[in-house]
Amino acid sequence: MSAMDWPALVTLGVLALGFATAWLVGRARVKYGIKAPATTGHEMFERAYRVQMNTLENTVLFLPALWLAAHYVGALAATVLGGVWLAGRVWYAIAYMANPKKRGAGFTLAYIAWGLMMIGAAWGVLNSLAGK
Repeated sequence: MSAMDWPALVTLGVLALGFATAWLVGRARVKYGIKAPATTGHEMFERAYRVQMNTLENTVLFLPALWLAAHYVGALAATVLGGVWLAGRVWYAIAYMANPKKRGAGFTLAYIAWGLMMIGAAWGVLNSLAGK
């Protein structure tokens, strides 16, 4: 077993989250009669759609940060922060679907974890470039 298996496990969790949000949108399309390519209609469909899009937008930034942090800071730190990000995104999704005004705490938790990974990754890259 490699230390990098742990960030890989977080990556699989993120992929599962992406699948789950896509499934929610598909289910809402059927339930509320929203025909593709429409992206508006029933409020619950729009919530599911926004959860999916916001999660997708954040995933694009999160995954490179996870792997850079794993390489330059360490697999354990990246895994812990990645797990926190994933938990925050799940919290965000559940809260947004229940009441969009309550989504802030999950978003903030994920954002802090992502920011810490970015700082660690940047520190590691710069130290490496400086020859340290």
